[in-house]
Amino acid sequence: MTETGHEKSTGFWRTAWKRYRKSRLGMFALLFLLLLAAVAFFAPMLANDKPLICRIEYTRPGGETTNDLYFPGIKETLRQFPVLGPALFSAAPPFSHLEYESGGGFKKHFKPGRDWALMPPVAFGPMETSQDQIEGYSAKHWLGTDELGRDVMARLIYGTQVSMRVGFISMGIAALIGLCLGAIAGFFGGWVDMLISRIIEIFMCFPVFFLILAVLAWFEPRIENIMIIIGLTRWVGIARLTRGEVLRLRELEYTAAARALGAGPFRVVFRHLLPNALAPAMVSITFGIAGAILVESGLSWLGFGVEPNTPSWGNILKDGYSLMATSPHMIPPACAAIFLAVLCFNLVGDTLRDVIDPRTRGRGA
Repeated sequence: MTETGHEKSTGFWRTAWKRYRKSRLGMFALLFLLLLAAVAFFAPMLANDKPLICRIEYTRPGGETTNDLYFPGIKETLRQFPVLGPALFSAAPPFSHLEYESGGGFKKHFKPGRDWALMPPVAFGPMETSQDQIEGYSAKHWLGTDELGRDVMARLIYGTQVSMRVGFISMGIAALIGLCLGAIAGFFGGWVDMLISRIIEIFMCFPVFFLILAVLAWFEPRIENIMIIIGLTRWVGIARLTRGEVLRLRELEYTAAARALGAGPFRVVFRHLLPNALAPAMVSITFGIAGAILVESGLSWLGFGVEPNTPSWGNILKDGYSLMATSPHMIPPACAAIFLAVLCFNLVGDTLRDVIDPRTRGRGA
């Protein structure tokens, strides 16, 4: 009796990941972006005027004196979870105790010798001012301070949050619009395809950056407005790629089989065609995130971006540019952060394009 071996088939995305790992530049860029994401998420634990862990004698408003172990810095990180954070605060007393008031509350209660605290690597908040104004690189302030005495390193760390949010949320909006319109245009064809294609061509005629500038002149400089406007103007490339892929996929046998089994048009589009058309759109989305970060930084530098006091890379660059003649120390860190983030997103997108391109899919596999 003979045994026949059956080779286990691998899916498209698993094969793509296997090929992606062979690219050293792509893996370096991906690891750097994961590091940036970790910095953005754990920013309150990396730069804060509150300790990560402390044991401090504290008199509550009711007059009760406690000497418990508290986690104020960790608490700020957990605040980012809309559900888990409040649940943990109510369940674990160390997280719910000791609400510091603004303006150096911890320093007010802390007594050296009696209390102890483990501070973050950068013991300054992004909005905390000091008397060390326009100070260069030092052991106390690693990347110096700005004209208000705010620590540049702390603002750079929190600026990562702004850049990641703008990049991912704005391109999430763009992807939602582009994928839906592109899939509908490619599947239905006819006048639907013609109408959506004309809308795409109209958007392509406008220079996106100047269009964003014109629109932002009518709105407040808030991060939410930046994300929405970038998302509403960056969907064109995603829609074109999705349309072309759906035009190809709708002629395949499995699409005809889905129709024969009674699946409606929108079920065929969003259940069968769109998941298989994501690969080229993912490349465009990755490049779009890099572009969104660059646009937000440019808008903030011009004064049309986020609020002036918000710690963002563009605002740091703008503040450094105004003091470039006397104190240029703020410009290199902000430029390096913008350059590396944009470069790594582009490297990831370029590697993804090589991995999923049918013309190169067979090489080096």
